[in-house]
Amino acid sequence: MAVRGDVLARNADVEVLVRRSMTKGYELLSLLTPPAYTAFVLARKGRGHLTVNRFLRAAWIGGATGCVGGGAFEYVRSAYADEVTIRRRRLLDAYDAPSLRADDHATIGALLFAVLTPAVLWKRASTANLILGGAGIGTALGLVTHHARTLTGDPAPKIQITEIPVPS
Repeated sequence: MAVRGDVLARNADVEVLVRRSMTKGYELLSLLTPPAYTAFVLARKGRGHLTVNRFLRAAWIGGATGCVGGGAFEYVRSAYADEVTIRRRRLLDAYDAPSLRADDHATIGALLFAVLTPAVLWKRASTANLILGGAGIGTALGLVTHHARTLTGDPAPKIQITEIPVPS
């Protein structure tokens, strides 16, 4: 039974790490996609091809791609790691205050902009693109807010983690 418990614990740790990487991938590509898409369209096709609907579609598709890519990367990474490394990484992620604060800011931004974007731009794009693209833009702005707060002298608190022995 001890072996089964170890396998269940490892699977739970891998699941948490994969979900966290999916979140980080979504946040990263939500931040990078809008300026990259804008630069691409303006350089290749000109200003006439840059519409609100296409911009918002690119924002949420970029975030979804980051979510899939981050999850796949972490799954492959965890599949070849030993149990001690996975447990240690999960514990470090659980107490990483700056990363958790960035996630909180990104979530708040996503919820705000998923509601505000359709309210402001109702007739300019399809409903799905307004809501999902607004969430992607809000995620990016939440991350920018987190980093701006950190740069202006309001960093997340440091948490001291005591070394927890993990049986090998």
